[in-house]
Amino acid sequence: MPEEVKKLKPGVVTGSDYLTLVKNCKARGFALPAINVTSTNTLNAALEGAMNSKSDIIIQLSNGGAQFFAGKGIKDVEKARVLGAISAARHAHTVAKAYGICVVLHTDHADKKLIPWVESLIDASEAEYEVTGKPLFSSHMLDLSEEPIDENLAECERVLKRLAKIDMSLEIELGVTGGEEDGVGSDIDQMDNSKLYTQPSEVLQAYEKLSPIGHFSVAAAFGNVHGVYKPGNVQLRPEILKASQQHIQSVYDTTERPLDFVFHGGSGSSPEEIAEAVSYGVFKMNVDTDTQFAFSKPVGAYVEAHPKAFKYQIDPEDGTPFKKHYDPRAWLRDCEKSMAERVQQACAELGATGKSIAGA
Repeated sequence: MPEEVKKLKPGVVTGSDYLTLVKNCKARGFALPAINVTSTNTLNAALEGAMNSKSDIIIQLSNGGAQFFAGKGIKDVEKARVLGAISAARHAHTVAKAYGICVVLHTDHADKKLIPWVESLIDASEAEYEVTGKPLFSSHMLDLSEEPIDENLAECERVLKRLAKIDMSLEIELGVTGGEEDGVGSDIDQMDNSKLYTQPSEVLQAYEKLSPIGHFSVAAAFGNVHGVYKPGNVQLRPEILKASQQHIQSVYDTTERPLDFVFHGGSGSSPEEIAEAVSYGVFKMNVDTDTQFAFSKPVGAYVEAHPKAFKYQIDPEDGTPFKKHYDPRAWLRDCEKSMAERVQQACAELGATGKSIAGA
């Protein structure tokens, strides 16, 4: 039986509370869905789905999602990426407590060219920490998997030294998750298949270099891909995660499953594959493609049900006003409910339903 669970205050968690959340997931054998958001609507939908599941959740933004959050009307793309991520974080900090769950704030996939984006957000968290004693975000990700491993880990080491000072965590990537997401990565048909599988020796290198500095998690590649592709392109091999855990445990005589693993490219995975990965120390699984579809799908049905409302403000035949139908709140609410339901499905598949450790 796992030890008694420490309760945390609902809302955004950082520092030691974030580590408590991770430890609880691994001890109780489940993982949290990490939902990519692009707007207040998608962020609220993710929170609603987690609340309905009585599950904690990870909210994350890609660079493109952050830019969209600020508004595509801002012509300075780099500035918009920073402002959008900060705005999303502020929104989450403002409303998360009301949903009664614990929320992790994270940024997704930042390759070499996006390191300045991450460092600007660290600047914001350092300023926040100075005032409140807590960072703005819980963690950030550096995806330098396409760089030589020594360069990858050296840069991760440099950034983690900054993050550790303000109680933040770093997610790194070893091996290449197939597919493309917001300009990071490439189509799996163009990928050297051997790069889709991380080696335990690479994970050991990361452990030796980063664990003395601060907390980090590993997005290890075991054949997973972003998006939904036809079957047969790659084969999932979750046993790679098990081998990496055992390798570090044998070399350094650590506790069982010393690494905190992340499952990227989770959309389309079978419940059996998810459960096996979780059993090997995965505490976080990214879900983006499926929730995008869930959010968008109701739009078509709504327009089909109210076709005139999207052509006329007033029915040209009988003068009926259509305001209640074309009001964005009407159809966007359908989108939110659909996405929230997909988040609930993710919580169930990951075993997180009913396991929030947010206290009353």
